[in-house]
Amino acid sequence: MWRGRLPHWRADDETYYVTFKHKRPLDEKERNIILGHLLRAQGRKLDILIAAVLPEVTELVFKVGVDMSGEHYELSDVIEKAKKKAGKQIIKATEERWPPFYFESYDRIIRDDAELQEHWDRVFASPVTAELCEDPEEWDSMFVVHPDD
Repeated sequence: MWRGRLPHWRADDETYYVTFKHKRPLDEKERNIILGHLLRAQGRKLDILIAAVLPEVTELVFKVGVDMSGEHYELSDVIEKAKKKAGKQIIKATEERWPPFYFESYDRIIRDDAELQEHWDRVFASPVTAELCEDPEEWDSMFVVHPDD
């Protein structure tokens, strides 16, 4: 366990749900920037099952990868590094003073298959819920990897 402003529990070989809010709505180019930085960890540091970057919030469901020594990567390091790099890129493009993401991310260990399905369905439907499209299949700012089940 470690503590920022909120307590964070870690366990190996678990599936996590992570979300973080944006300080302001992101446009499509900015959403693609943060998505690109998150996807750079795909396959090495993270096994992303589903991710959605909406104007107001980013949500992911994933498993944490293992490094060369057999240790699991620290979830917060992977997510926060992606946010930091994306934030710098957005600051450079917009000339804003601060990155558009809040510092803290909310994460949760997914306890069972029912909870995984609940998070999956909510993230998958989030572009429709946010009224960005009528069918999540047609939204291009979302990345989906179907689980092996």
